[in-house]
Amino acid sequence: MKEIHTFRIAARQQLGDQYFRLVLQHGGKMQPVAPGQFVEVLVEDEPRVMLRRPISVHDVDAEAGTLSLLIQIVGNGTRRLATLGEGDSLNVVYPLGHGFTTAIPAGSKALLVGGGAGTAPLLHLAKVLKASGVQCTILLGGRTAGLIPVRDDFQPYGDLLIATDDGSLGHHGIVTTHPAFADTYDIIYTCGPTPMMKAVARSAAERGLRCEVSLENMMACGVGACLCCVTDTDQGHRCVCKDGPVFDISTMQKWYGNK
Repeated sequence: MKEIHTFRIAARQQLGDQYFRLVLQHGGKMQPVAPGQFVEVLVEDEPRVMLRRPISVHDVDAEAGTLSLLIQIVGNGTRRLATLGEGDSLNVVYPLGHGFTTAIPAGSKALLVGGGAGTAPLLHLAKVLKASGVQCTILLGGRTAGLIPVRDDFQPYGDLLIATDDGSLGHHGIVTTHPAFADTYDIIYTCGPTPMMKAVARSAAERGLRCEVSLENMMACGVGACLCCVTDTDQGHRCVCKDGPVFDISTMQKWYGNK
């Protein structure tokens, strides 16, 4: 069930120059949020921003009634959000979208591939998978080490591997050239830059591996009404906000086949 709620910011953490994390306190009974779902955030006191901003849910603590957002500063909306601090309020529509598949057998092997801000939804996913007995390998990539935020937070939930374009940390190269990427998994999950996700999807398809991708698109309404986030799939046009943002690549050959 979707809810419009004004959360209190319980904590704020700056993560280098480009990223920050907000921990939002519900104050009541929070709606369940599945890994891969997102929220639409109201940006107040910024006249250049008219629409809500879609943000992936980074982490969830159901008992504490909190959800966390990992945000990259990229425009007027996120710059305004970066000025918020502990004790401020944030109006949010949540939970939105179709998340990752987590109902997989215990003992399965999963590869989680994230790039840049695409690491955000993978933390909640890794926690849920580990609690279900899934063996996770977490492969995070970025142009340089400073652009892979909160990487240490993943360590309790699986084998953490890093790839950087400049070789400043971990494997020197993009994630799809990391040796672990060539292993066999029961399922691959990926979120990050579109070229990276397409490369992951093509590799998985060539090897017959199940794979889910979390797409980014311009999502103004979050409920499939405005149709500005439509993407072409093998099953026709689908709204990323409502039918996704997570899609199984078995329906996405039109998308990943286009380099």
